[in-house]
Amino acid sequence: MKIGDTYFSADVETDGPIPGPYSMLSFALVYAGQYDGQTFEKPSKYDQIFYREIKPISENYEVEALNINQLDRERLQREGASPKDAMNDAWDWVMSLAGETKPVLAAYPVSFDWTWLYWYFIAFSDKGSPFGYSRCFDIKTAVSIKANLPFSSAGRSKLPDWLQPEREHTHFAVDDAIEQAEIFAKIAEWKA
Repeated sequence: MKIGDTYFSADVETDGPIPGPYSMLSFALVYAGQYDGQTFEKPSKYDQIFYREIKPISENYEVEALNINQLDRERLQREGASPKDAMNDAWDWVMSLAGETKPVLAAYPVSFDWTWLYWYFIAFSDKGSPFGYSRCFDIKTAVSIKANLPFSSAGRSKLPDWLQPEREHTHFAVDDAIEQAEIFAKIAEWKA
């Protein structure tokens, strides 16, 4: 029997370019489907969601990043979850949905979101990363390969109409994780 993978679409909102000197302010993980090597099963709705807003871990921030995500650092200092609680809760949630399968993180592009989430899981979760050190899937690379596009032409703004998600990119982590899950499902179901 094949065990397979369980995919989680991820989106992070931060106050700068790299973790450590800067802070992850919010993140969302959305159940995006399972694949056993032959059949991809997407969810009927994207309603299995983990979302947290987190206390900043440093005093550093870039105003431009805050202007994009509209998150209030002062409010998060008071009301945000501790990074330890957020990452432990996320680990538990991912593993409860993955069951016997291997959890895989998917994002568009994965390089930014993976960097932040992996670093936060390693730095703050008692159990490490539920995605191991490398179980991440780059939706942008999949678009590039399946559509025969140069990687530089596979950005979200250049997707063909039939690959477009049903929702807008809002820079609210839940919305953007669901948007990416929709694109991921279309790629997974695409018979080239």
